Amino acid sequence: MFNVMKSITLHSTKETEEFGSALAGVLAPNTVIALTGDLGAGKTTLTKSIAKGLGVTETLTSPTFTIVCEYESGRLPLYHFDVYRVSDADELFEIGFEDYFTKGGVCIIEWANLLEDGLLPENTLSISLSYGEGEEERIVNLSSDLDC
Repeated sequence: MFNVMKSITLHSTKETEEFGSALAGVLAPNTVIALTGDLGAGKTTLTKSIAKGLGVTETLTSPTFTIVCEYESGRLPLYHFDVYRVSDADELFEIGFEDYFTKGGVCIIEWANLLEDGLLPENTLSISLSYGEGEEERIVNLSSDLDC
């Protein structure tokens, strides 16, 4: 197993949306994406773009107070988590957090850096968003452990 890393600079919101849509095209069932980044860095924009690329027809809303929102209308189901307000892992276990990883869909977890170590599967795709030089520019760092 080795870690694959890639860094991409996106110069506008439109490029972020295009990146998310393109990424959606290569996602497979049971993909887990851990999103991190400062407030306003583009986590929700990227999530909405991935949803659009998956063909999700429902309006994506923030699951800040419900922890997870489920969208079944796309090519793959989308399970959108926001763990910003989760105070302990028991809250996640109560909703069957780990079960979502094997339900055949795509799990996107915003604020994944706030989770305790060991809660995410080994092959999780980690995407970190940070501010670039321009107002809309974002630096996207992707990493994942792959078995070869």
